[in-house]
Amino acid sequence: MSPDDETPSAPAEEEDFAALFAASLQPAVFETGQLLQGVVVLIARDVVFLDVGGKGEATMDLIELQDEDGQVTVEVGATVEGVVVSTAGGIKLSHKLVQGAATRRQIEEAYRAQLPVEGRVESVNKRGYEVRVGGQRAFCPLSQIDTAFTSDPEVHVGQVYTFRILEYKDDGEDLVVSRRALIEEEEREQEGDVRKTLIPGADVPGRIASVRPYGAFVDLGGGIQGLLHVSEMGWSRVSDPSTVVQAGDTVTVRVLRVDNEKGKISLGMRQLQTDPWDAVGPSYASGQRLTGTVTRVVEFGAFIELQPGIEGLAHLSTFPPTGKRDAWKDAVSVGATVAVEILTVDLDKKRIGVAVLAKDAARVVVIEAGAQVTGTVDRHERYGVFVFLSPGRTGLMPNEETDTAYGTDLKQAFPIGSEIQVVVLEVDPDSHRIRLSRKAIREGAEGDDARAYSKRQSKEQDATFGSMADKLRAAFRPAGD
Repeated sequence: MSPDDETPSAPAEEEDFAALFAASLQPAVFETGQLLQGVVVLIARDVVFLDVGGKGEATMDLIELQDEDGQVTVEVGATVEGVVVSTAGGIKLSHKLVQGAATRRQIEEAYRAQLPVEGRVESVNKRGYEVRVGGQRAFCPLSQIDTAFTSDPEVHVGQVYTFRILEYKDDGEDLVVSRRALIEEEEREQEGDVRKTLIPGADVPGRIASVRPYGAFVDLGGGIQGLLHVSEMGWSRVSDPSTVVQAGDTVTVRVLRVDNEKGKISLGMRQLQTDPWDAVGPSYASGQRLTGTVTRVVEFGAFIELQPGIEGLAHLSTFPPTGKRDAWKDAVSVGATVAVEILTVDLDKKRIGVAVLAKDAARVVVIEAGAQVTGTVDRHERYGVFVFLSPGRTGLMPNEETDTAYGTDLKQAFPIGSEIQVVVLEVDPDSHRIRLSRKAIREGAEGDDARAYSKRQSKEQDATFGSMADKLRAAFRPAGD
């Protein structure tokens, strides 16, 4: 570097040194509640003087540094830790507030300066907790021991916590303290940092704050809570959230949605687990018979759990009709183990259709065009009659195929639950529609009768022709033959 380059920097260095020197002459600025370390420089009759650095000097009552016998426990040059309890007319520190052995006067100073104090929870009753702060008895209401609901108040007994003094009455005889106030202050300070981490897709730690019938609220820190809905607790259906989590449990959850306007955060736990559908593959196929557990019964059918996280739907149409409304529900009850047969499997949509079978039930019947089968009348529509053939196989017999006179009351002619013989006219494999006919049975029978009559007539004609031929042959036969 050339001399020319060095010349301009000299004034700047002098300015920096002057600023540093001026700053060193300024008294240090301390705040109430700040924790400091000071070096003992003088021990007077009732007070101790400490050097806290930065041209700062603080005082501390001598009694703070005496033992039970009144002996001073420090000497000049010793380092002492203290909390700033006052800055009016000088910096005043308290050592016992740090140690949790505060006197009544020191507790009053802490109350006026809104400084935290250390206390031990000694007992609990219906109203709250008895807390020992230094040598004083204090009261902490149940709602002020924590930000989260405590189902078992006894868990706090024996614990040493930091409290904020809310009320100081009767010269310290009546103290009301709160641990919750300090926790909420800390949460407010942390809120901004916590919110930065709450983005959809993020996995974050939390603590179960409370459990409700519809899910659990998770404390994410900073006073922020999110809802872990019961449907997001696992791949298996959960009916009681308390069987999965309890208040106070530490969990890891995934952020699903954040609605800042409404202040709602949706969380999930099953997203952190392996999706059981990913491992299904060819495990299930149409026609397969197995057992499952009924998890839900709804208006349109019953859900059957085939394995944890995998459910099949037994639609109400797969149950044999009885003529009574919702009678199919008698065949399924939540928690029951039932035999089922798989009808359809759609891995893309994660859907499996099943039929609930009786213990001695045959397998699902294969319906083919031209077959004559026996079915049970399921229901009536203006355009025809639906006939239950087997679980998952219901066909339509149009009005014109019922083989009844025009204007016949089909509900009386074919009561629901009654058996009927029909012929399968058509099966559409794509739409699974089956077209049936009762008329075809009569027409088939008539055709059979016609064919039988024609066959008999042919035989009779052959017989008649045969006898006439025999007579003619006999008439023309020469005599003596």
